[in-house]
Amino acid sequence: MTTTVRPLEPSDRVQWEPLWEAYLRFYETVLSKDQYELTWTRLLDPGEPMHGFGAFDETGKMVGIAHAILHRSCWLPDWTCYLQDLYVAMSGRGRGTGEALIEAVAELARQKKAGRLYWLTHESNATARRLYDRIAQASGFIQYRKPL
Repeated sequence: MTTTVRPLEPSDRVQWEPLWEAYLRFYETVLSKDQYELTWTRLLDPGEPMHGFGAFDETGKMVGIAHAILHRSCWLPDWTCYLQDLYVAMSGRGRGTGEALIEAVAELARQKKAGRLYWLTHESNATARRLYDRIAQASGFIQYRKPL
């Protein structure tokens, strides 16, 4: 089975939204529809540092999404790329879809001359961690958040 990964296009919204909702559900998060609209707009705006990708099966059905953000770093001279969101529907799992999405983000990072690509996952996300442990290195850092 073939998976094709490409940047999101305006016509992808109808397929993107259910995957975005499933991703948010997985992390027990609810966002307003206004935030959905803002996120979608940012992902498609060439002036924004945010980028979105969709993974499509051989029938054209979107089976995965990835969102990446390019930002500056005090430690590197060029851009840094943060893979903020990665989700693959059950129908796309076990087919290399997650790895293909990560590679698409890595290619974006290379094109933009980023010095690093990184991402986070929850420590309990064993399925994703098996993939991540195979294709990347854990940084050893622990994330903290301060409510604002």
